[in-house]
Amino acid sequence: MTIQRLNPTPRWSDATLFNNIAHFVEVPNNTDCSIDDQVAQVLAQAEITLAEINSDKSRLLSATIYITDKANVPALNAAWQAWLPAGCAPSRACIKVELLDPAMLVEIAFVAAVNQ
Repeated sequence: MTIQRLNPTPRWSDATLFNNIAHFVEVPNNTDCSIDDQVAQVLAQAEITLAEINSDKSRLLSATIYITDKANVPALNAAWQAWLPAGCAPSRACIKVELLDPAMLVEIAFVAAVNQ
């Protein structure tokens, strides 16, 4: 099986695909905003990446969410639940961390099944 990389750079690829499984990470582009806006950016970017790899949010297998303040978890959860199709929640971990950019409030690593 061939490993495919979407838009590879020297430091990362937008997504890595192997055996019909994709791995990718999304971060907010604009960090001068609230947790609501940052989560919305990440989820919108995830939809774009999913479309580029011939998948969609109903095919998410897992998500690892890195969040800098547990006070932001209710807002994250509300956006997450509204974004996912009913009955399609992937396995999920939510970890409180310190991200390298102190203005970044959330980062999400996704794993998704790819349509053939």
